[in-house]
Amino acid sequence: MKYKTCVSIAETNPKKLKQTLKIGLKKSDFVELRFDFLKPEQIPFVLQDIKKDLKRIVCTLRPKTEGGKFEGNEKERISILKLIAEYNPFLLDVEFSTVKKNKELAKYLKSTKTNLLISEHDFKKTPKLSELKSKINQMSKFSSNIKIVTNAKSTDDSTRVLELYSKTDKISLIAFAMGDHGRISRILSLYLGSPYTYVSLGKPVAPGQFSVDEIKKIIQLKK
Repeated sequence: MKYKTCVSIAETNPKKLKQTLKIGLKKSDFVELRFDFLKPEQIPFVLQDIKKDLKRIVCTLRPKTEGGKFEGNEKERISILKLIAEYNPFLLDVEFSTVKKNKELAKYLKSTKTNLLISEHDFKKTPKLSELKSKINQMSKFSSNIKIVTNAKSTDDSTRVLELYSKTDKISLIAFAMGDHGRISRILSLYLGSPYTYVSLGKPVAPGQFSVDEIKKIIQLKK
């Protein structure tokens, strides 16, 4: 079995983004583009510029309330999410909190037939297993692609997140923990069924993230 990686790219300059994207696509199966690091007005031009590569790109537009960098207001962010959906990327990462409170957006995204990755991040803790399972059930109403990330303060926290893979017949689950205690879960998630693990090109974009080269050495990925 071939284990896959997704390089996270967070560039503030469109020209640098395109250069880094080229490197990311060579080194990794997929690339996550953090559009929230760009200025809102730059995003439509970048989308047009990279549209031929979008079939291998996870598009993310994270608001500050979810640990992102998007500088515009929520109305503007929703508008850009709709625009990204029209380009039909490999996956469009949308926060569970966003689709849950915006039924009009959820309906629109469904109409575009874009593959959604419904995500939930807890930057403070790792909730109880029952809470996490309940969350997955709620999230699966919007998509079969689900991402749950927590903050691990112990190895027990990492183990708890990984237990979520035991009952995932009908969904494609990405579940791991952030931080030093969560690093191992980024690797073990692959063996438990995650479609890919998030990596960097060197400098971590998220706490505890391995570089793509480190991961390849650890699990002997062969491109």
